[in-house]
Amino acid sequence: MSGRQRRRNAVITGLGVVSPHGIGVEAFWKATSDGASSLGPVTREGCGDLPLRVAGEVRGFEPAGTVEERYLVQTDRFTHFALAATELALDDARFGRADVASPFSVGVVTAAGSGGGEFGQRELQNLWGQGSRYVGPYQSIAWFYAASTGQISIRNDFKGPCGVVAADEAGGLDALAHAALTVRGGTDTVVCGATEAPLAPYSIVCQLGYPELSRESEPDRAYRPFTDAACGFAPAEGGAVLLVEEERAARRRGADVRATVAGHAATFTGASRWAESREGLARAVRGALAEAECRPEEVDVVFADALGVPEADRAEALALADALGPHARRVPVTAPKTGTGRAYCAAPVLDVAAAVLSMEHGLIPPTPNVHEVHHDLDLVTGRARAARPRTALVLGRGLMGGNSALVLRLGGTPGA
Repeated sequence: MSGRQRRRNAVITGLGVVSPHGIGVEAFWKATSDGASSLGPVTREGCGDLPLRVAGEVRGFEPAGTVEERYLVQTDRFTHFALAATELALDDARFGRADVASPFSVGVVTAAGSGGGEFGQRELQNLWGQGSRYVGPYQSIAWFYAASTGQISIRNDFKGPCGVVAADEAGGLDALAHAALTVRGGTDTVVCGATEAPLAPYSIVCQLGYPELSRESEPDRAYRPFTDAACGFAPAEGGAVLLVEEERAARRRGADVRATVAGHAATFTGASRWAESREGLARAVRGALAEAECRPEEVDVVFADALGVPEADRAEALALADALGPHARRVPVTAPKTGTGRAYCAAPVLDVAAAVLSMEHGLIPPTPNVHEVHHDLDLVTGRARAARPRTALVLGRGLMGGNSALVLRLGGTPGA
């Protein structure tokens, strides 16, 4: 019996998505598989005069429709996304109160990069313009990176192991790995994921310090990784929440086991050291494959980090060649985030959701707005490609230097 069979397997049973493509898995997958782009002009209040022109906004989201007033007034938009996505994930997994053996059997872990910038800016403006008596008591917690983890736990009475990964973009995958480790350590269920809301004036001004941020004003030109026209990334808001369960516990309650979290590894190479990220990302891929007991040629699809910076794109292509060998030229690679924008910590979690759906539907989604590829990769462009992927590799890198790789396998362990 292999180590993978002996240990408590962490499996994904539910997906909840709030993204620029729409609310819910169905809207997200239809736009993703169609190769649609939801990038557009920045329309959030107070952002019109800033030099960021294109982003992925979540339009038509009404938090009051899913989140109670007492939670709304305590929280920022990024937590509204998280609460809504959690409800969607629990519904998707058919996980209700009757499935909670004890409040301590369900944990929560999220990742966040930008925190509650909109809430914090509003309260600081009140402080500056009107005085301290006009600052609400929730200023102390709503902006905080851990706010979503705390509010998901409180709202749903989940009292198991809780945590937050305060990291750069790679932290979204690290949160999922943290959830898998928690399951293997004895907790039956973990709600995990990442949501971001970085499109408030203060948050955008902070991002303008990133040289990797695209200043392009045309939506179809703003985010085109792996091409000669690569000019950085377009940011985005939204994200995804997943329900991760111990496989036997999930099967006992009759849940559909959608994918197994098979392997993960993370490394660090330093802020904006994109040439060096080749070695760090390759090492992360090798580590994830080793934990998953997966040979390079078993990888059926790669969901790329796809930063959109020429040096970073080249490093990623070379890292795949280093880690996968000759298979790197044959394996289909995709970056559907070019159609939604790069939602920081949430970006690779959305890719995980897309990877699960890709394996279930037998379809590899294309990379929107990308046509002529400048690297030795089989990048899926134009339209979706019919395939039968059973193993997906999801990559993430952060502006501050994190590298993360995650291996997913379709379904669970036979006979578990």
